[in-house]
This record gives sequence, structure tokens and C-alpha cells, in this order.
Amino acid sequence: MIYSFDGKCYYFCIKTNEIQFIRTNFSVFAVVCSPRVLDLNVFMLPAVKFIAPTLTHVIPSQDRGSVYAMTSLDDDVFVIREGSQQIEVYDAATFALRRHITVPGLGSRSDGIAACARNRCLYLSDDENDEVRRIALSVSRIKLVKSWSVASKPTGLSVNSTFHLVVACYGADKLQEYTTRGSLVREIILPPDVTSPWHAVQLSSGDYVISRYTSEGEVNVVRVDGQVVQSYGQSQTSDVEAMNHPTNLAVASTDDILVADKGNDGRILSINRSSGAVRELPLSADGGIQLPRGLCLDESRGRLYVGECLGDHRILVFDVTATL
Repeated sequence: MIYSFDGKCYYFCIKTNEIQFIRTNFSVFAVVCSPRVLDLNVFMLPAVKFIAPTLTHVIPSQDRGSVYAMTSLDDDVFVIREGSQQIEVYDAATFALRRHITVPGLGSRSDGIAACARNRCLYLSDDENDEVRRIALSVSRIKLVKSWSVASKPTGLSVNSTFHLVVACYGADKLQEYTTRGSLVREIILPPDVTSPWHAVQLSSGDYVISRYTSEGEVNVVRVDGQVVQSYGQSQTSDVEAMNHPTNLAVASTDDILVADKGNDGRILSINRSSGAVRELPLSADGGIQLPRGLCLDESRGRLYVGECLGDHRILVFDVTATL
């Protein structure tokens, strides 16, 4: 296999019957070696270049607070901000603010939001009350349908392939999985050295990827029994520095992982699950990205939404069609 990280070249060689690839900035050379023939057949292939995401739109905050979490469903983008009991709903085509959804009784801190296509609903975490709230979405009306208690300090939320809700419980060092009606399906107690889970997403393998909100942050992959099978911290294959309070995750259909590395100002990391490589996405915006926290990947549109926790509290929209 061939790997290229941050412009660096990696050359792998096996002595016999091997096609050896040399990656340069301009071309890829394939050297065909035969154990019986001393001559080398060298030919040039087109270069495969990494295409950086492109900023296509900026949604201003209009003096609203920090973006805590985002999700999308159909033609809507849903945003929850610091200290707000309202969900902002934006048009995914025009980026115009369509409406607000008021959530009565929601505490002052909601760190997670997730949408379920099958059940046509939103979920919100309520850190202050240790609850999850389920909001039904319909053409005619939007109403609060149900809320239920969860373990201490629920933060990030996600919906898995069986349409269950996955809750990261920051204060209890565990993950919980619920049906859409609030019945507990499973509880995953994390090992003593895996603390402060912020967001969890179930991968196609059935394992869970979690971000850990610590100063020496990591992203871990754990089994349903809680045991760690893979850890990503400081990259060993590039100059990417260690994570610092990683928060929200976004997972592509390939199981590649995007991480909002909140403590490292303006940094979104990409983790390649096949190679284990960690690299920083080269995202560019006027004034830089200020403490990214909200993160939402819409693969159907080839978009990545990044919400700022500091500065202008913008929502930045990137075209990642050629990137992921």
C-alpha cells in the first residue's frame, strides 16, 4: 500500500514480483521488478493530488451565542447554541434562517443534537437536568414528545444504523444506547483510563468511536464491552500535534472520522480508518476558525458544516466533495 501524509512520501519495497511506487509532488513512478530479469520497466502514472476543502458559504451569528452542536435532515440544518432553549433551523439550499423550534424546560446547556430520518425526530441532550429530549418533526406541527433521564452529564448524541440513540455521558464515563421511546438498549462502561467521553458514533463494524474531552485528548474506538481496540492521539506518521479537548465527531460512510479539536484553535482533524493516519484538514476562512465545536457532515451534498465557539460564532460551510 501507499501512504502520503502532509506532503511527505512513503516508499515500500518487497524484493520480488513487486510493483514499487515512488510518490512525488508531480508524478507516481511504477517500477516493475522481476526476479529473472535485471532490466527495470519504468513508466509514469498521473499524480493523485489532495484537494483541499473549499469554503462556499458563511452563516453569520447575528449576535447569537457560541455554536455547540449541529445536525442535518433532508433540506434542513439544525443548530443549537450556548444558553439557548431554541433550535435554529436553516435552509440547506439557501442557508436562510427558516424558523426557531422552542424547547420548553431545556436547561441552560445542551451539548448534543442528532436527527433520525426514520422516526422523523430530533434529540437534544440536557446537561443541566441529565436528560434527553425527543422532538417530533412534521409538516403541520413540531412538539415535544418525550424526555427521559440518562446518566450524568449527557453531551454528544448520534443515531446508529438501527435508529437507536447513542448518548455519551461525560459525567459517568459511559455510553448509553436507547430506542426512540427511551428504553435502554445497552450501557457501555468505559475502562478506568478512558474518561470524559464527549461524543460517540457507532461504526459499521459495530464498534464505537468516542472523543475524550481532556487536555491530552484522544479519540478511541471501543467494542460493545467497552474495551479499547484502537486509539488515536498524536500522529506518529506526520507532524500533527496532540489533540486538546476534542469535542464533536463526524463519521463518513467509509468510517473515516472527522474531529473538532476545540483546544487547538481552528483545527479539524481527519482520521483514516484504513491506514490509521491522522492529518489536519486544510480549512481556510477569513480570520481563521475560532474554536471549532459544532461539526456536521452532509455527504449527500458533499458538505462539512463547522460551528465556531469563539469569535464571530459563525457557521462555516465547506465543499468536501473531492476531499473525503
